[in-house]
Amino acid sequence: MSSESTPPLYLANWILTRILKRKRNLVRSKSYREVQANMSFQIPDHLLPRIAIVGRPNVGKSALFNRLVGGNRAIVVDEPGVTRDRLYGRSFWGDREFIVVDTGGVVTFSKSQADCMEQLAITTTVGMDGISLASREAAVARMPSMIERQAVAAVEEAAVIIFLVDGQAPAQFFGQEIFSSTIPLFIQRTAPLEILNKTYGGKFQAGLIAADVEIADWLRKKYSNKCIILAVNKCESPRKGLMQASEFWSLGFSPMPISALSGTGTGELLDVVCSELKNIEALDTSEVEENYVPSIAIVGRPNVGKSSILNALVGEDRTIVSPISGTTRDAIDTEFTGPDGQKYKLIDTAGIRRRAAVASSGSTTEALSVNRAFRAIRRSDVVALVIEAMACITEQDCRIAERIEREGKGCIIVINKWDTIPNKNQQTTTYYEQDVREKLRILDWAPIVYSTATSGHSAEKIITAASMVHKERSRRLGTSILNQVVQEALAFKPPPRTRGGKRGRVYYSTQAAIRPPTFVFFVNDAKLFPETYRRYMKKQLRSDAGFPGTPMRLLWRSRRRADNEGKTAGVNVQAPGSGGKLALPT
Repeated sequence: MSSESTPPLYLANWILTRILKRKRNLVRSKSYREVQANMSFQIPDHLLPRIAIVGRPNVGKSALFNRLVGGNRAIVVDEPGVTRDRLYGRSFWGDREFIVVDTGGVVTFSKSQADCMEQLAITTTVGMDGISLASREAAVARMPSMIERQAVAAVEEAAVIIFLVDGQAPAQFFGQEIFSSTIPLFIQRTAPLEILNKTYGGKFQAGLIAADVEIADWLRKKYSNKCIILAVNKCESPRKGLMQASEFWSLGFSPMPISALSGTGTGELLDVVCSELKNIEALDTSEVEENYVPSIAIVGRPNVGKSSILNALVGEDRTIVSPISGTTRDAIDTEFTGPDGQKYKLIDTAGIRRRAAVASSGSTTEALSVNRAFRAIRRSDVVALVIEAMACITEQDCRIAERIEREGKGCIIVINKWDTIPNKNQQTTTYYEQDVREKLRILDWAPIVYSTATSGHSAEKIITAASMVHKERSRRLGTSILNQVVQEALAFKPPPRTRGGKRGRVYYSTQAAIRPPTFVFFVNDAKLFPETYRRYMKKQLRSDAGFPGTPMRLLWRSRRRADNEGKTAGVNVQAPGSGGKLALPT
């Protein structure tokens, strides 16, 4: 090999260094996800140590959370106050697994109500229709403290605390903070200080701000017994990152420059995190439950009581409950064990408004929240569609119901705020259910539960109904029983004849899949079965074989003819486990 084709030694070393650094800072890889998916068991979430990410608003906590757990679990928007509830996600580093907890920005220390509202971008108009002025002011005033309580709960249960600060903090104008609403954020983060001073006619300084000092003092006084790691975010350049992090030594912790966006320094951060975690003893496969854990998504229009239902089920203030519409942003996953010992994953979602209303609002956060809600429906097993009792069924409820049926998910209809119905009697439930069935015909197979989440009334009935729906959704029907039901349906109402005198024949049927139950009908010609007859067959299957609370899929497969029609006209296809074919004489 000639010397011209050989790369210089310094270039080879540089390439090798870049490769090793990329592998070190890559937190979530596809190969590891495939290994995790192929594992026969996983350590339960409640046994894994927790890592809480805390800090003031808009420092990149959700971006770091997404970097550690992989994917876009948390909503990341360049505006403060997006995250409000606790968001959990499994992560790993090397041979260590742990739970990462994302929290909302902490701003209530020595802050007035107006300052908190400004920093968290809490509006006093959106989602406040129909709420009295006193209730409106009270709800807005409670929001910052409720976000702080969620952050405190995350810190209390955490083994390691990542205190995140902004290495490229908003500029200071004569000692007072200037937010991106005044000066574009990209100018704050990229323009040198002298240019800022010359352009805006003032003396700017970047870096440590008072809110960081207050949070550091709070962590040092209250949680000195825990491991606290100071991470300086938005340090994309390793060389400049050390300079950016140098001024944060005054907080009393050793700062680590990282970048949640590019992954720079996250490997070193996780090395320190894992060094503080205790080893979890290996569990025997017999000790780890291998049962399938069903997911229950709680969906509906804004302000119908979805978060209240979740809190009533788990018995704690897991999510923030407020009369302000749109309080919940992310899809919140929560593990829950039912009265029968069965484990469930409850998913609280944001309220789903009409697409035109979301587009007209111009809110990127709301659009992402609705997208997370639709994704929660897609990854769930059972969907609890929450309806407000006084509002009954609206057009938006029908659209959500269509989405649930289209995704093939089990469903229960929860009529919440049942205590608001005046003058109830024994016939109220009957008339109300008739109205719901008439307006939600697409979900005529879904059971209905009446509850009052704020008082916890009938909350256990929701889990009981969801458990029944999940069992029905996973049930398999024997081929012989299925063909018997189909034969009775054919005898009661034969398929219609065409103008040419042809009639459809069903040779046999079988259940091909579960979740949702899917049945395949092998027939002579699928075109001979009109849509009305297919609906009849589905109705007969549901009435004779059950499957309440879950949609069913019926697939019609035409018989394949190897030769011409004359050679195969006399062939009889036998049904498995039966004595003859299921066909009607023409």
